[in-house]
Amino acid sequence: MPTVAAIDVGTNTVRLLVADAEGPGAYRVRHQEQAITRLGEGLEGTGRLAPAAIERTVAAVARYAAAARHLGAVAVRAVATSAAREGANREAFLAAAAAAGCAVTVVDPEEEARLTTLGALHLLPRRGGRCLVIDIGGGSTEFTLTAGSAPRQSVSLPLGVVKLTERFFREDPPPAEALAACAAHVREAVAAGVPFQPPLRSVEAIGTGGTATTLAALELGLDPYDPDRVTGYRLGVGRIRDLLRRLAATPLGARQRLPGLEPGRADVIVAGTCLLAEALDVLGFDGCTVTDGGLREGILLDTLARRLAPTASRPNG
Repeated sequence: MPTVAAIDVGTNTVRLLVADAEGPGAYRVRHQEQAITRLGEGLEGTGRLAPAAIERTVAAVARYAAAARHLGAVAVRAVATSAAREGANREAFLAAAAAAGCAVTVVDPEEEARLTTLGALHLLPRRGGRCLVIDIGGGSTEFTLTAGSAPRQSVSLPLGVVKLTERFFREDPPPAEALAACAAHVREAVAAGVPFQPPLRSVEAIGTGGTATTLAALELGLDPYDPDRVTGYRLGVGRIRDLLRRLAATPLGARQRLPGLEPGRADVIVAGTCLLAEALDVLGFDGCTVTDGGLREGILLDTLARRLAPTASRPNG
């Protein structure tokens, strides 16, 4: 069975997963890591990817591609999302990544939602009913309604932790007025943009992405981070709001030292927590189940399916 690698090039974070195939829908993790490079830094105000952000992100992508090949990966697939979709100069980023030895593909919101849902639900026990997967990213948030593991309808909103932080949270710690303004903005956007309005009967909310996993890690006091303990953890809206009050009242320097909170995420976690709490509330959920799986795992699973399907479909003999 081949070794393959997935690189998720997000607006805030670049994530690597290298795994050995054990079948079209199964793998054994060889190596995983991530780096916060903030490709979308300043994009909200300029509409362009900043040269320094491109340089940081390309360096991480090239390093991860090289590491994957060193581990024997026969396929390295890198996928970029919101920031690369929106940046007017995205071709400069894509050309730089290719020149550094790793081609990057930009996916549309529908494909991002499909891959994220595939990865998000893969790590959870099989869901027979419907789920609403909420994927909070740096530049956008995807809401995907599923039947079992299959996406049925998806919407992408321009609500991301980097965008919201740059727009609302310029003071440290943020004043109450900034929190209220961010909450109102999120509530309005979700109410107007998400077609799955309450009551969503027999639907389970699934939270994926760095915000949800970080909040679970904070609740569990994980240091170091443990994806197995995070996956399946239940976050209630009340506890999310408690965490929001605690995080918003804590200066950035102290936030960076909290067990379970990656220092590079400390400046955007307030925006992400506000976004998750308000989105769940508007949609009528009292909480969500967290999964460490997401786009990176979905890219890997999709790559395995593509590579192994021709072999599996050949007749015996």
